[in-house]
Amino acid sequence: MRKLAPGLFAVSALVASVLASPAAQAAGPSASQLLAKLTSCQQISNGKYRSDTETAANIPVCGKNGAVWYKADLDVDCDGQVTGKCNKNTDPWFQSDTAFHDSKGKPLVADKLPYVVVPSASGTWDYRKFGIQGGGVVAVIYNNKVTYAVVGDTGPTNIIGEASYATAASLGINPDPKNGGTDGPVHYIYFKNSKVSPIEDHAKATSTGEALAQQFLDNN
Repeated sequence: MRKLAPGLFAVSALVASVLASPAAQAAGPSASQLLAKLTSCQQISNGKYRSDTETAANIPVCGKNGAVWYKADLDVDCDGQVTGKCNKNTDPWFQSDTAFHDSKGKPLVADKLPYVVVPSASGTWDYRKFGIQGGGVVAVIYNNKVTYAVVGDTGPTNIIGEASYATAASLGINPDPKNGGTDGPVHYIYFKNSKVSPIEDHAKATSTGEALAQQFLDNN
């Protein structure tokens, strides 16, 4: 796919309290429950993004109590460590690095770790000023499915809607970096001030994400 170039959560206490409930232990919120909270957008970006280079700039970044969200497409990012599924042969736009690295200082593994790509900071929107950081937890929703990912890479300053090979696969989306992805709609909910460490611990991202998603429902 394309490759161009305060009410905040106290996460540790929040996760501990929410995970203590039987409901949270059983399962996180459903896709429909989360989407029901995203029916209106309080725009926090100074402008709007394109989903691809040839589309109109009509995607705002929205703010919601304790979270940031937007509705876009999903282009497949295969960047990071070279694997059999992600390399220069499988992905013409392949780059062997990611903006954020794992606990060993290495790029992430796109076909194994669900991660999302946040637009690089610009005058349109600077994610760093809204409690979003590498390793932050994101709920990604598509076709009545929810998967939890981490913020793993940064992308173009004018395009939005990209996630790793593993994120696409977990949602039942064709993960092929050449012809996969989906026009959506795909919803991305970033939970402010959250961070998974180590960033590559997907089980921890999921349990943390389920707890934060439940709190998001309770607070909105």
